[in-house]
Amino acid sequence: MSIEASIVPAGVTDAGEILTVQRAAYLTEAQHYRDPFLPPLTETLDEVVAALAGPTVVLAARLGHRLIGSVRAHLDGDTAHVGRLSVAPDQQGRGVGARLLTAVEAACTGRVARFTLFTGADSAPTVRLYQRHGYQIVAHRPDPNGVPLVVLEKPAVSPARTDA
Repeated sequence: MSIEASIVPAGVTDAGEILTVQRAAYLTEAQHYRDPFLPPLTETLDEVVAALAGPTVVLAARLGHRLIGSVRAHLDGDTAHVGRLSVAPDQQGRGVGARLLTAVEAACTGRVARFTLFTGADSAPTVRLYQRHGYQIVAHRPDPNGVPLVVLEKPAVSPARTDA
């Protein structure tokens, strides 16, 4: 019998655990791209605390008392910029990332017209995850260190009207 992770709003007290999981999750990306300076790896605890204390939507996946993943969405006008989707390496491949993505989109529903995010262009499993969730590649660009990225977007689905 497997226990399903719960997806809950994250608080400032989760900052250390979020940073730990984020660094563990992005380590394989850093190795793949031969760049130990990927932003999720260089982000400081103070920056994570600021994201949690600000208007950014931050969700955490918990398995019992253990934080096993997180995701953020920064709302800017009619766009939700999704980022820092992280799942602990020993929990990857179990649907946690997909559930976090679905949950952050639901948390922004009715507030934005579209979602946008980026990921490494050579991270095929991650790109496929986003495409399965309706995201389409709209651009290619390098990050500041030259790592090739893909930018993906999808329209937000309006909540169904119940007054009709």
